Amino acid sequence: MEGRDKGLQILQGKPLIQHMIEGLQPQIADISINANRNQAEYAKFGFPVFADELADFQGPLGGMLSGLEKAGTDFVLFTPCDSPFFPKNLLTKLKSAVENDRTLIAYACDEEREHPTFCLMSVELKEALRNYLAAGERRLLQFMRENKGISVKFTTSEGRFMNFNSLDDLR
Repeated sequence: MEGRDKGLQILQGKPLIQHMIEGLQPQIADISINANRNQAEYAKFGFPVFADELADFQGPLGGMLSGLEKAGTDFVLFTPCDSPFFPKNLLTKLKSAVENDRTLIAYACDEEREHPTFCLMSVELKEALRNYLAAGERRLLQFMRENKGISVKFTTSEGRFMNFNSLDDLR
């Protein structure tokens, strides 16, 4: 996004992060925002903001580790900030899959591909994730597969996982 913070970019008159918050609020009680810059701007949305705890940007898994470290629950729902049209039943379906399959990770997929940044992950995976990152690994889907994560299929009628990667995408 030309060096700009994705979550603060405007889509249909609102920052992407606001779209995400509005989609999450009916699904979940506690929302926190992981941001490594512009934290004061994100704090204006009224939710706790935290940065990655590990140095040297570790990718999405670094933020997930920080989220697991700060969690006050057994599982944490993760979403990216740039996919505002995600399913309104995201948590319900991921939670059902975790409970039914007794797994520690469930992540979204659609007819086209997997979307591992939309996932429900157990805090029991903190150490495994810390070790994975310490070994230099960064591949999200590989971590999930190595830890017996399962994909949960969503239809386009439930929502879309389309993300925005450029300012042109937002126009």
